[in-house]
Amino acid sequence: MVLLFNTIHVNKKALIAVLIALMIPLVSYFIVKTKSENNIHMPRHYLPDSIISNTERGKRVSDTIWHTVSNISLTNQDGMKVTWDNLRGKIVIADFFFTRCPTICPGMTENMKRLASSIHNGKRVGDKTNKLVHFLSISIDPERDSVERLKYWANRFQINPETWWLLTGDRKQIYDFALNEVKLQMIDGEGVDTNFVHSDKFVLIDSNRHVRGYYDGLDTADLANLSKDLVMLTMEKDPKKKSFFAGKLEIMAVSFLLAIVGVFLLLYFLNKKNKTNA
Repeated sequence: MVLLFNTIHVNKKALIAVLIALMIPLVSYFIVKTKSENNIHMPRHYLPDSIISNTERGKRVSDTIWHTVSNISLTNQDGMKVTWDNLRGKIVIADFFFTRCPTICPGMTENMKRLASSIHNGKRVGDKTNKLVHFLSISIDPERDSVERLKYWANRFQINPETWWLLTGDRKQIYDFALNEVKLQMIDGEGVDTNFVHSDKFVLIDSNRHVRGYYDGLDTADLANLSKDLVMLTMEKDPKKKSFFAGKLEIMAVSFLLAIVGVFLLLYFLNKKNKTNA
């Protein structure tokens, strides 16, 4: 080691500069990690199916398995058969309506139209929300809501079929989806029919078909929360897809830390050598 120091002239100021250069990314990493964990709140998950427990590194870890809504085959306002497979990778906002509804349905459709317009007409740089979101309005009166009736409703509210489907189909399948898959708390259809059920909720479903929120389709403040949660979901990492940096940032942080320790030791021995020579 002494021979090395005798043959190589090391500039202490340069070493200190290297030390600072190594510390900056390390400190930045811990700041970003802490801030991201404490300040970014993604929309919560709903409807747990089960909880799995296992042991990792000697610690008991629990993982919640969230309910995945089942596939459903219905017909849209253009007469096209569609399923959830047609929405792969999409975030979905769904509601339930019927075209003869004299009360809340027109207002809910108007509010969904405003939300859809604000998303799909957005020109913000880097905003990919408009490419990831699809709207569904599912009829709870499918016997009378034919494709023609859905087309009438679509024309009435100028609905774009590329980003928003009005759907009809088998009544049992629709009601099973509403009650058992997205778990809506249904209310009576306000005198339209004694065995009719209805809901004023918008349901937010992520690209993995997990329910992430319920919002009052007639409440302005709740719709603002929906809009905010929607943007957050577009930035959420897919747990099924591993990032290129997954697990590597921690390794890089440890490497920087070891390099800093190495520079400290080098400075220590240099200082010790200088004192000895003096």
